[in-house]
Amino acid sequence: MAEDLLSKIVSLAKRRGFVFPGSEIYGGLSGTWDFGPVGTELKNNIKNAWWKMFVQERNDMYGLDSAILMNAKVWKASGHVEGFVDPMVDCRSCKSRFRADHLKEGKYGEVKIIEGKQACPICGKTELTGARKFNMMFKTFIGPMEETASEIYLRPENAQGMFVDFKSVLDTMHPKLPFGIAQAGRAFRNEITPGDFIFRVREFDLMELEYFINPKDWNKLFEAWVLEIAKWLNFLGLDSKKIYYREIPDGERAHYSKRTVDVEYQFPFGKKELCAIAYRTDYDLKQHQEYSGKDLTYFDEKTGNRFIPHVLEPTFGLDRALLAVLTEAYTEKGERVYLRIPAKLAPYKAAVFPLLANKPGLVKLARKIYDDLRKDFMIAWDDRGNIGKRYYAQDEIGTPYCITIDFDSLKKKDVTIRDRDTMKQKRVKIKELKTTIDNILFE
Repeated sequence: MAEDLLSKIVSLAKRRGFVFPGSEIYGGLSGTWDFGPVGTELKNNIKNAWWKMFVQERNDMYGLDSAILMNAKVWKASGHVEGFVDPMVDCRSCKSRFRADHLKEGKYGEVKIIEGKQACPICGKTELTGARKFNMMFKTFIGPMEETASEIYLRPENAQGMFVDFKSVLDTMHPKLPFGIAQAGRAFRNEITPGDFIFRVREFDLMELEYFINPKDWNKLFEAWVLEIAKWLNFLGLDSKKIYYREIPDGERAHYSKRTVDVEYQFPFGKKELCAIAYRTDYDLKQHQEYSGKDLTYFDEKTGNRFIPHVLEPTFGLDRALLAVLTEAYTEKGERVYLRIPAKLAPYKAAVFPLLANKPGLVKLARKIYDDLRKDFMIAWDDRGNIGKRYYAQDEIGTPYCITIDFDSLKKKDVTIRDRDTMKQKRVKIKELKTTIDNILFE
């Protein structure tokens, strides 16, 4: 049943322009996906809402857009060169590749033991190699020569850019603790076995915060950030009954973390991490101070003390947030399928239809309404087929309201607005359309 839901979401996502397989005309590329016109709008709406909530509406947060390519020493200092690894196992027979921990946990299917050896979940033979370390960072070269001296990496996270620019933010913005640096941007991980649609991929977007604090306040501020995360998930329209807060025990946390809480969502393929918060202590700034030789301390004017701040890190996967929104929004009622995407996030806020595409008077008025409204909102235009088919198409991309211009509109200067969720219709004066949509979106 759950797998069937995922299949339906994947099918709808491609059919309606949310997500396409990467490099599809060449047979695809594992672990890559392209966001189509509708998906790009939804993705941007989520990212912009996150930025507004966590940066623009706060007075203790500063935005950043650091480079994807960084000096290779950054990743040595952070521990990624040595520690950003997964255990990898290969099947000598069918050449399939697995993460060793996922293989033991049965995440590739039923664990079968034959004569004391674990069988390959693909071919069934017991010809698995031993586990070996696999660094998940993509390596590339800068400059014309492919040699060790020119090796660099594509960033696997946004965090290090914020740590490296910590001193520059201090010197230019003069913030007082506690304060944060925020960044939303692309990250890359050479996943051994990407899967579950856009959940685990090799190229994705992260929205991360590094919140710098006095260590004596960490526990209180950690709990406050957990509540902020809950507010964000509620804004996305996610059912709180499908959200789980998992305390990561000792031995499972990242080497830099003193406490980590994973926030999981009930996806069609199981409870999986949607976002997280980690208490990274002063590990990162201390490492970069040591490797760079630069002073990364903070001077507290009230106490006269100078120290390296500690860090709380709330981190959010943008692609995973989009998948969660699609999962939550997907609704079937009889033969009707629609996406109950919150109106503030919906790719299009409304769609404009002339009742008949071959009637110049209707089309002219509809075009004028469309052109006027799209100065303020993202508006779709649809004049294909009958009204029922147009409603169906807009329902499947989550458009909250459809506006139909009919013959009465020419006489009475009003239109019909149809609500996506209730399918109820009402007449609204053309001159009141903008205010009506404004009120609906921001009620």
